[in-house]
Amino acid sequence: MSGGEEGEGASLEFTPTWVIAAVCTVIVAISLAAERLLHYTGKYLKSKDQKPLYEALQKVKEELMLLGFISLMLTVFQGRIVKICVPSNTMKHMLPCSLSHESSSTGEVPDASPDLSSHHRRLFAAEAAGSGYCASKNKVPLLSLEALHHLHIFIFVLAIVHVTFSVLTVVFGGAKIRQWKHWEVSIAKDNHSVGEVLKPKFTNVHQHDFIKKRFLGLGRHSVLLSWLHSFFKQFFGSVTRSDYTALRLGFIMTHCRGNPKFDFHKYMIRALEADFKTVVGISWYLWIFVVIFLSLNVNGWHTYFWIAFFPFLLLLAVGTKLEHIISQLAHEVAEKHVAIEGDLVVQPSDDHFWFRRPHVVLFLIHFILFQNAFEIAFFFWIWVQFGFDSCIMGQVRYIVPRLIIGVFIQILCSYSTLPLYALVTQMGTHFKKSIFDEHVQAGLVGWAQKAKKRKGLKAAIDGSTQAGSTDGSAVRSLQMVGIGRKETTPPTEIQPSIGA
Repeated sequence: MSGGEEGEGASLEFTPTWVIAAVCTVIVAISLAAERLLHYTGKYLKSKDQKPLYEALQKVKEELMLLGFISLMLTVFQGRIVKICVPSNTMKHMLPCSLSHESSSTGEVPDASPDLSSHHRRLFAAEAAGSGYCASKNKVPLLSLEALHHLHIFIFVLAIVHVTFSVLTVVFGGAKIRQWKHWEVSIAKDNHSVGEVLKPKFTNVHQHDFIKKRFLGLGRHSVLLSWLHSFFKQFFGSVTRSDYTALRLGFIMTHCRGNPKFDFHKYMIRALEADFKTVVGISWYLWIFVVIFLSLNVNGWHTYFWIAFFPFLLLLAVGTKLEHIISQLAHEVAEKHVAIEGDLVVQPSDDHFWFRRPHVVLFLIHFILFQNAFEIAFFFWIWVQFGFDSCIMGQVRYIVPRLIIGVFIQILCSYSTLPLYALVTQMGTHFKKSIFDEHVQAGLVGWAQKAKKRKGLKAAIDGSTQAGSTDGSAVRSLQMVGIGRKETTPPTEIQPSIGA
């Protein structure tokens, strides 16, 4: 064998068949065991009605499928990638570690030649034939097999850490929201009859707990004080019983006035579970962020440190905005009324949200969770792959603040921002489809599809009639069975469930 073949070992043509069969058996057995484990875990979560965790498991499967495809691409094209040769000078710019770090860690002395450093000699000594191929041209590979392997591991670690952190955030946030259940039960007991709810009474607006805690009423300085109050409010008692009661009543009186016994808490949990499917995924724009960060992780820039402040500041801005929306709802009522007949009712509106789009908040939370997971994943990947003393890791004074900020973001998002989002996002102009139970949603979709088909069929029949190509008796027969009739309301068995 040649030197290159000797370094790579025997090919599959000269490998004993029992070795091939044994290795395949082990790999297939491990893969099937993992697949069955995920399958039965999903069945268990569904049986326990753990929908958020079940949705997270589905996202894990999607990420594993994506990673499997990435692994396949890297395996198939690695031979071509390592044979992409570039001049050695090209590989000296924008390095995560300086060449002096590399030479000191290996104990090697850089070559006197400016075009052949120890960093490049290591690339020349890589295990692939592509390294020798590029060395024969006095160039270096664009990416070595070792670097490809490290990159693949990083992508896998990032996906797993992001999904895990998202699950923990929603589990802890959901636990916080479920603590509000006793508020819902208490309100339901107080409003045990529709007649009592609608019974006329007068409320002194400025003496109401919701107004006293949210309306500052200090003239032109109230705007600044309101924002400052909202900023600090997110750290302690972000949602009180008076907040929950006022926002709940505002939602019910706006969207389901006919059913004052509507279980707002149950609807809020369903809406959060539906949004969770978005939060736990890794969208294409998040992968773009990964690419941008990897390109900016240059030695001396400390990008990994400064970028940790971005999700931190963004999370504070989101929490402040959500708290300020509650304060705005209180201000609207307090500035218009001194006393009102009946209970205090706020008016939900998209005008309070950024760009009049409540779902922008969900997008920002998604990005915050991903970026925080990216920071933590990058830290553990460097630690395991290269060691704590790696030059990529940086100095201790940069590492500790990163970890503290990451933990703070995870706790604040779980116990404050996410519960705030689950409540305040219902204060938009429109309600979410989660207001219906799943079987009602399916019924409404089926009704809409049938109505659309009937409308299209009627239009076709009317057009044929005007063209004189349709028999009148056939049209009357179709109309008798209801195909030509307009259907503008859902089936009666669905309507009573809208406010339930």
